[in-house]
Amino acid sequence: MATNAQALPLRHYLQFTDLTADEYAHLFKRAAFIKAKFKAYEKYQPLTDRTLAMIFEKASTRTRVSFEAGMYQLGGSVVHLTTGDSQLGRAEPIEDSARVISRMVDLVMIRTYGQDKIENFAAHSRVPVINGLTNEFHPCQILADIFTYIEHRGSIQGKTVAWVGDGNNMANTWLQAADLLGFKVNLSTPSGYEVDPSVVGVRSAASTQFFKDPMQACEGADLVTTDVWTSMGYEAENEARKKAFADWCVDEDMMKIAKPDALFMHCLPAHRGEEVSAEVIDGPQSVVWDEAENRMHAQKALMEFLLLGQI
Repeated sequence: MATNAQALPLRHYLQFTDLTADEYAHLFKRAAFIKAKFKAYEKYQPLTDRTLAMIFEKASTRTRVSFEAGMYQLGGSVVHLTTGDSQLGRAEPIEDSARVISRMVDLVMIRTYGQDKIENFAAHSRVPVINGLTNEFHPCQILADIFTYIEHRGSIQGKTVAWVGDGNNMANTWLQAADLLGFKVNLSTPSGYEVDPSVVGVRSAASTQFFKDPMQACEGADLVTTDVWTSMGYEAENEARKKAFADWCVDEDMMKIAKPDALFMHCLPAHRGEEVSAEVIDGPQSVVWDEAENRMHAQKALMEFLLLGQI
């Protein structure tokens, strides 16, 4: 099976910059088409007899359900591997794991810690590799977020996204997306938790503006978004982060200073009363549940693209 996937040039999706603006335009159209089929209960199975291997070194609810259900809905099958089943670079070298696994499946999704692990795996894989999350990037989530924005408000080009909180993998990926797709990110993080420009690697500084005051970052924004204060792997810093991030809770005052029709997004899981107030995440401007569902539809479009190209 895996050899059939190589009729196309091998493409990986390890960070947002791995695709072009035109390819993203295609993916958003395909995601809308695939979602419409799903909502109409119409079978659409272009990946019949294809197999996805999912490797989880970081646990996840949404990533597992969205990829697993999505692959089954496209007609394929799934192999699920956890840390106990496959310890990348521990039980055997990552290079060897990649060579073996990629001979048995058509597609690999990895959710792990360091970006170097997934880059190394992809370098030795015969099939496409998808980043389900690393410490540095979360491209599938931003793919879904932008698709959600398009559903609700149309094109994101020329719009302003306010990022309030940690300069983490989500912030990094938003900055890459803004640079590539022609919108702006207003970024506000506490001192000591800024993004690392060398990791993001954006080409144009015009797509990003930094604010010490999160209220200023939200002013006039079309979309306000955030994430938990303590990401997986940083639990030892939890108490220090709670103190540092106390003023970076997205509340009703922040949403009021954004545009009247501004949306709120959160990649989930959320901690009400910490990074977001209950009034905001459960309020009328929140689209977090559409956003969560759209992980599945956007990733289905991505898997179709990596295995079949633009159809």
